[in-house]
Amino acid sequence: MVKILLCGCTGKMGTAVQHFVEERGDCEIVAGVDLAGGEHGFPVYQDIAQVQEAVDVVVDFSHPSALSPILAYCESHPGTAAVLCTTGYSQEQVEEVRTASQELPIFYSRNMSLGINLLMELAKTAENVLGPGFDVEIVEAHHNQKIDAPSGTALMLADAVNEVRENSMKYTYDRHSQRKKRERSELGIHSIRGGTIVGEHQVIFAGQHEVITLSHSAQSKELFAAGAVNAAVFMANRESGLYDMSHLIQNGKED
Repeated sequence: MVKILLCGCTGKMGTAVQHFVEERGDCEIVAGVDLAGGEHGFPVYQDIAQVQEAVDVVVDFSHPSALSPILAYCESHPGTAAVLCTTGYSQEQVEEVRTASQELPIFYSRNMSLGINLLMELAKTAENVLGPGFDVEIVEAHHNQKIDAPSGTALMLADAVNEVRENSMKYTYDRHSQRKKRERSELGIHSIRGGTIVGEHQVIFAGQHEVITLSHSAQSKELFAAGAVNAAVFMANRESGLYDMSHLIQNGKED
């Protein structure tokens, strides 16, 4: 039984994680951390350093400011893994995660959806097969309350395709101010904001007389909670290193 410490347990995503854990028989939440406190079926602390229970994995859906305390907790509790689901890390914090993964087992992905990460793998395969003869455009759509554009997921997809091209592509976010033909090295990224769209992403490969479109549509934010629980079970007893959804997908293939 994998013992989980849930940071951000009273938020929407924390509540969704609790729901998915309740439906499984291979893990349990033994403690939570949240400044808001609240009544749960497990003890809730305001500071992760106060946690008394033995845990296998820390799952974080809180705030970027909690990163350093979480890593410090894992360092002081050998064998404890971290599943980092919080978005909005600065580049310095991403480097902090990479450095910590040399000593700790850490799972970090900018999107916890298994489907999105499968889309990323499919996009890489498509780019390998189709090559530079196909133009690549990424379109993402989200609700009207989302602040950042493009989405982190769109950039993750772009980076995956660009990696296949040996990072030779130039990201283009806005063409209305330009009056010129599209360059072969461009990778267009476009954002749509409206209504209550949870998240939609398309990777378009446009060639001569044919277009191939790979897409993913998120129907509920709860799918990210499901991905986090899968990651938590996967990370139990792992060796030090930086893991992401590609490792979880590969593990599923091996099973």
